[in-house]
Amino acid sequence: MSAQAHSLAGRVALVTGGARGIGRAIVTHLADLGATVGVLDLKKELAEEAVAALAAKGQAAMAFGGNVAEQSTIMEAAAQLKSVHGRLDILVSNAMWVRYGPISELTPEMVRRMVGTGFESVIWGIQAADAHMGEGGSVINVSSAAAFLGLPRGLTYAGVKAGVLGLTRAGAVDLGPRGIRVNAICPGFTTTEGVMVNVTPEMVQKRLARTPMQRVGTPEDVARVAGFLASPASGFVTGEYIKVDGGATYAHL
Repeated sequence: MSAQAHSLAGRVALVTGGARGIGRAIVTHLADLGATVGVLDLKKELAEEAVAALAAKGQAAMAFGGNVAEQSTIMEAAAQLKSVHGRLDILVSNAMWVRYGPISELTPEMVRRMVGTGFESVIWGIQAADAHMGEGGSVINVSSAAAFLGLPRGLTYAGVKAGVLGLTRAGAVDLGPRGIRVNAICPGFTTTEGVMVNVTPEMVQKRLARTPMQRVGTPEDVARVAGFLASPASGFVTGEYIKVDGGATYAHL
C-alpha cells in the first residue's frame, strides 16, 4: 500500500481531550501525517501548550477550550475550525473523566460527569461531523477494552465505554450514505500520565502476566491506529472497533 494512502496532507482534524495522554499522542501523530489539527480540552491553556509544540515543528493547529459535555462546545469548535481552514475531515472523540470506586460510593454528580464527558460528548461529535463533514470524513471514538470485560470498581466507566460502541455503530449507519465513516478504538492498559499515577509496579506486572504480547500499551500505539482510521487506507471500514490491548481481552476469556 502506498504512503499516500496513509497521508493526511490537506486534511483538517478536531481531537477532544487532545492536550494530554492518548489524545495528545493522537494530535501529534495526525499532525505528523500532514493534518491540520484542532486541539480541544477542558482547559484551553493545556490545548495551547499542545498547539505550541506543533507550531515549533512548523505544523498548523488551533486550540479550543470548553466542556465537551455541552453540545455547543464541540459544535462551535468544529464550525470555527472549518471557517478558518475551509473543511473538517476527521473528528476524534477522546475526552473522558473517570473515577473508580465501590458501587456504594457512586454519586449522581460523578455519574453525570462521566456520562457527559465520555458518552454525551460522542453524540455531539457525531452531530458535528454530520453538520460539517463531507465525503471521505472520518469519526473516531475512543472506547475501551472495559467495554468488553467486567471492570472492578468501574461500573459507570465500563457502561459509558460500552455505550460508545453503540453510538459508533448507529453513527456509521446514519452517516455512511454521505461517505462519512464512524469507527472506534478500544485501548487496554495504556501508560498515560493519569493511569501511571494510580498504579503500582505490582499492578503493572499483573497486567503483563495477562497480556499475550507481554508489554503494556503506549499512547502512541493508540495514535497509530487512529491515523489508520483517519486515512484513506481504511476507506471501506465503518461501524467497527479495533482493540489495542496486546491480546489481553482475549486472554481473559
